[in-house]
Amino acid sequence: MTVDDTGSGTGAHGRVDPQDADTGEDPLALRLEQLILGAERRYTPFQAARSAGVSMELASRFWRAMGFADIGQAKALTEADVLALRRLAGLVEAGLLSEAMAVQVARSTGQTTARLAEWQIDSFLEGLTEPPEPGMTRTEVTYPLVELLLPELEEFIVYVWRRQLAAATGRVVQAADDEEMVDRRLAVGFADLVGFTRLTRRMEEDELGELVEAFETTAADLVAAHGGRLIKTLGDEVLYAADDAGVAAEIALRLIETMANDETMPELRVGIAFGTVTTRMGDVFGTTVNLASRLTSIAPRDAVLVDSAFAEELIRTAEAPRSEAEAAEAAEAARKAGEAPPTHRFALQPMWQRPVRGLGVVEPWLLARRDGTDQTA
Repeated sequence: MTVDDTGSGTGAHGRVDPQDADTGEDPLALRLEQLILGAERRYTPFQAARSAGVSMELASRFWRAMGFADIGQAKALTEADVLALRRLAGLVEAGLLSEAMAVQVARSTGQTTARLAEWQIDSFLEGLTEPPEPGMTRTEVTYPLVELLLPELEEFIVYVWRRQLAAATGRVVQAADDEEMVDRRLAVGFADLVGFTRLTRRMEEDELGELVEAFETTAADLVAAHGGRLIKTLGDEVLYAADDAGVAAEIALRLIETMANDETMPELRVGIAFGTVTTRMGDVFGTTVNLASRLTSIAPRDAVLVDSAFAEELIRTAEAPRSEAEAAEAAEAARKAGEAPPTHRFALQPMWQRPVRGLGVVEPWLLARRDGTDQTA
């Protein structure tokens, strides 16, 4: 590969040297790769590992964890790849991370950024790179556009990451003990579009894509606005978590109400459970998560089902009365004492106990608003 005066491996206007074109790869793809990576291809995997001072075995583990395919001994790696290897290995050598944890960091980062990159290309760049004038090719539009967008997107991604890191760190340092940092008591909710499989048979792909995007966007906005955390989206389903049961309940009812007011959206059902949750790589696991999923599958349309632990937490925090009779007694006692009656945001109605596959018999509760404006029925 011939290196020009800039040391980038490309000529003026991002041209690829003829030697690179001989590899059989698309010239535009090579130009864009060099633009985005900011460096030329210089190393085989073996050379990169040796330059970074790590074993080929460890280097391969890191690359695979980040989601990159094996490339044999092709000269396809850059100085940035070497630096990334060196940094990960340095964290292990300094004792800041175990080797297993470093691989986990590589995997979680790779999975998250891979999805982000796919979304940006599919939903963002693809639309913007439509030729603005007849006769112009996508090739003539894509390179200068990426050149303009790249630094702005990079800065924005770093900003959002730092903000998320600050929020996550704050939650960790407020944990009661070390065990709570990994195994925590959380409210976990699943929201699921009803009849989505049937919709996939009736709708065109573009329409289906728009519906899923609208659902995910609406759900993400509501979860964030009311203090929850969106864990992941699964097309017709979203998974969220909250430290507070009242927050999780408010999010669930807002989701139901918002979707019910949108004629383009299918009906929704939500299941919530409260209990110990194991967190790994931004995801949540455990019996509580499984129970929330099962409750969603048996929830009525446009309704929210919660487990008994969640119901008890709402009662404990005075977010809901144990029963309307109990609430009426408390209100009457307060009236006689000349005090303001207790206020509760939510109402709970016990449902029939039923067996749930893999979890035994559970007692679900139907969650609703208590102020008479309930729209979940």
